[in-house]
Amino acid sequence: MVSEPMIHIESVDWDDPAAVTLRSAMVAEMRLRYADRLASRPPAPGPDIVAKTVAYTGVAYTTDRLPVGHAALRWLGDDLELKRMYVVPSHRGRWVSARLLAAVEQAARRLGAGRIVLQTGDRQPDAERVYARTGYTRIPIFSPYEALTHSRCFQKILVGADAHVS
Repeated sequence: MVSEPMIHIESVDWDDPAAVTLRSAMVAEMRLRYADRLASRPPAPGPDIVAKTVAYTGVAYTTDRLPVGHAALRWLGDDLELKRMYVVPSHRGRWVSARLLAAVEQAARRLGAGRIVLQTGDRQPDAERVYARTGYTRIPIFSPYEALTHSRCFQKILVGADAHVS
């Protein structure tokens, strides 16, 4: 069993250099994982993420300041949507994702959200296991992801959160 590393999560701006680098690594990995689907059809339209729509961005760092994970939240109606959850391969299976999710959930509660929703792909069973292990439950594909028929969507109801007032 791998020992739990010393990881801390920092709230950063969406355009923070470490956050940008981690998101770029995630995009590169997903392009490889879904290469055949991307080659056979153009990507389905989805909402762009711009800094002003992001409510929270967290980066996971090791004690020697190595950025090893990323997660962000943006409003989707009255819910917060988890976006760009990513852990570098060298730190997977070492509790980084659980720490990121705890930080995201804490931020969501502070923001007054009653629920976090997320979308992932069918070729990410590792992500599905992390979400299930941390209390997320599967839900039907939600807008705007209907065109991505291989999506897997999840939610987590946040106990003790005040409902967001739009």
